[in-house]
Amino acid sequence: MAELLARLKQRKLVQWALAYVAFAFALIQVVDVVASQFGWPEGLRRGVTLTLAVGFFVVLVVAWYHGEKGRQRVSGPELLLIALVLATGGALVWRFERVVPTTGSPDGAQRNPGAIATAPAIPIPAKSIAVLPFENLSEDKANAYFADGMQDLILTKLADIGELKVISRTSTAKYKSHPDDLRIIAQQLGVATILEGSVQKAGNQVLINVQLIDARTDSHLWAESYQRNLDNIFGVEGEVAQKVAEALKAKLSPADTARVTAVPTQNPEAWDLYLRALAFENRAKDQYALTRSEMPQAIDLLQQSLAKDPDFALADALLGRAHMYMYFFASDRTAARLAASKAAIDRALSLQPDLGEAHLSQAFYWYWGFRDYARAQAELGLARKALPHDYEVEEISAAIARRQGRWQQALDGLQESRVYDPRNAQPVFETGQTYAALRRYPEADRAYAHAAELSLNPTLGLGRRAWNTVLWKGDLAPLRTWLATLPTASEERLYSEAYYFKSAWFSRDYAAAVNAVQESHSPAWITVNGNTALPRRLYLAWALAAAGENAKAAALYRDLHAEALAAVRERPDDWDRHLALGFAAAGLGMKDEALREGRRAAELLPISRDAFAGPEVLSYVARIDVRAGDNDDAIALLQQLLAMPAGLWVSPAMLRLDPVWDPLRNDPRFQVLLKKYADAQPVATTSGVST
Repeated sequence: MAELLARLKQRKLVQWALAYVAFAFALIQVVDVVASQFGWPEGLRRGVTLTLAVGFFVVLVVAWYHGEKGRQRVSGPELLLIALVLATGGALVWRFERVVPTTGSPDGAQRNPGAIATAPAIPIPAKSIAVLPFENLSEDKANAYFADGMQDLILTKLADIGELKVISRTSTAKYKSHPDDLRIIAQQLGVATILEGSVQKAGNQVLINVQLIDARTDSHLWAESYQRNLDNIFGVEGEVAQKVAEALKAKLSPADTARVTAVPTQNPEAWDLYLRALAFENRAKDQYALTRSEMPQAIDLLQQSLAKDPDFALADALLGRAHMYMYFFASDRTAARLAASKAAIDRALSLQPDLGEAHLSQAFYWYWGFRDYARAQAELGLARKALPHDYEVEEISAAIARRQGRWQQALDGLQESRVYDPRNAQPVFETGQTYAALRRYPEADRAYAHAAELSLNPTLGLGRRAWNTVLWKGDLAPLRTWLATLPTASEERLYSEAYYFKSAWFSRDYAAAVNAVQESHSPAWITVNGNTALPRRLYLAWALAAAGENAKAAALYRDLHAEALAAVRERPDDWDRHLALGFAAAGLGMKDEALREGRRAAELLPISRDAFAGPEVLSYVARIDVRAGDNDDAIALLQQLLAMPAGLWVSPAMLRLDPVWDPLRNDPRFQVLLKKYADAQPVATTSGVST
């Protein structure tokens, strides 16, 4: 060993190795900066790193050779040889990166620097299919809902067949009805076959044309026309699904056959109303921010449909789910809304105990309404049997894992949900939310960017990406730029109200913050990045007080306090209402009550019960503490939050910006916290519940 060390020292291998490592590290940093500016693909970046790794061993060989020759100077031909070796290695790596894709994103994350990395590509099964949007050939363009509904129903019936891999509606929504590049589309969706269709509706008459195409050879496998009137249209979607299964040689189990041939209703008016409701429901499902405008219309149409046919179980299942969307995303956190959802779901299950859509709605009920994860997962298990290819079953299961603090399981589950919906923005968006909670902000940024690319309406993804930059870097410029692009009086502007407030609040432009609140007509705002619903006028009181309008703020606080007291009496187990009462009490100088209500909110939704939203509640408790003058407890809570996955609500950059923390600015303990966590590593994923 001593002799070996002496020979290594004689040949200066350690010096050569250190010099090369320093050179390679500097080069990688330069490449990373240039690649970010010019949007170089990930494959090229990896190629540079792998080439430099190969070069390390080449340099060691050259160093040993020169040591044997007794000299340490490299000649021109030898430098050329090293360059050729590196160039050849780089070319081979680049070639390999291009031939073997390392992401499963539909349009290639390597080609797109904003795309989120996904699992390696897998072979496309022959028994796989995507249903493109059906073309509406009706003279009355208002009948587009009928074409969309038929596509959705046929897709649902195909998804009932266990042997088929079926891509969900969301992934196909951005494509044309009859595109020219079927092979490329099939590759993006990971399927072998494409089903195209058109619908022409005139009065009571309906003509449906469908054709099944092998995208690999562009050959037609099967085609059929169905000319029906609305009185005997029932069952067409099941017939199509059976013909497709036959063409693809997919065997139907008895359970598959029962689901595929089932006819939900024999009432044409109920059927038509259901299809109309489905259009509104799909819009809200694809873009949660539209829930307040779209879901009430879906609910009204579903109730009309059920009035025509009280035994329409599928309509009841959808109605139960629509009520839960209003509860969770439209801040209608009332016992009446929960009761309406449960009644509809119970009716559906009493009519069809094995209805997968009803069990999925039941899972939402237990999950969103009560955080009862065991019951929700049990319902998802029942839904999975009837809906074997439904991405939402896996997505909601992953979301529950996230609430339980199983972060890596959540990320894996969100990736799994994309197998059946590879072009759906929602699982990618939720991946970004998960990364941001873990303070893995660069990965969250890529996920939000990719979600915006996939979405039919990228507003939410772009907004969250801009907000992620605020949490990550404390930079408000992207948020302001994004807000400036939203058209006046548009839905996008209406549902981004909290972002306008936050932008003005963090900029200390309190007059603009007041305007942002007054332009909104929503009674409550769902918090940015979270699930907490607080009265909109509470934000107005904060802005007025910050602007020096103390009398107006005090009057508001008094009204809010009375309303919050009544709300807490109505639902004493709702943490949102205790938070609202605590903030109102703090605004009125009622310190003891404010602190008590904040503690009660934290007790009702502890982190052990919800590792995702629990930290959000704690962050609001810390805000109540500061407003009530309990700086010691506020700092203790911030220290706790900075040490756990709470990156969506508390970050060093955000603490520096937010005026609410001004009373702590000169406290040495607050300064120590900012310094300690300024360069902290992201929170690691674990399999247990976060503490």
